[in-house]
Amino acid sequence: MAAGGPSLRLMVVDDNQDAGRTLGALLEAQGRQVLIFEDAETALRASAVAPVDAFILDIGLPDMDGYELARRLRAQAATAGKLLIALTGYGQAHDRVLSKAAGFDHHFVKPVDHAALGRVLAEGRAGTQDGV
Repeated sequence: MAAGGPSLRLMVVDDNQDAGRTLGALLEAQGRQVLIFEDAETALRASAVAPVDAFILDIGLPDMDGYELARRLRAQAATAGKLLIALTGYGQAHDRVLSKAAGFDHHFVKPVDHAALGRVLAEGRAGTQDGV
């Protein structure tokens, strides 16, 4: 099956429990496996042991911002080449520059366009354009 197909395993990191669970439920309804975490440290530890194909990260996390989490995921051998998607309330041009510099492949602003997110997940890293 293609990398973006239904068997894709995702990690969602969002400190807003409702937002994380809602996105997770929508992705699971599409046949994807989803791990949901509310903080960056726990997600980072889990990413070292749980195989994940793509990460959907909020930027405004309380313990470590999503930019730093993305940099750390890029620095780990197991997650360095995985698809990283920012899903945040930060949508200014400067925020997009920061997400690209941190290693994100795509930058979505909340509320997410689910069709666009689905296309990005279907394409995987091969579909990235200009980093963000």
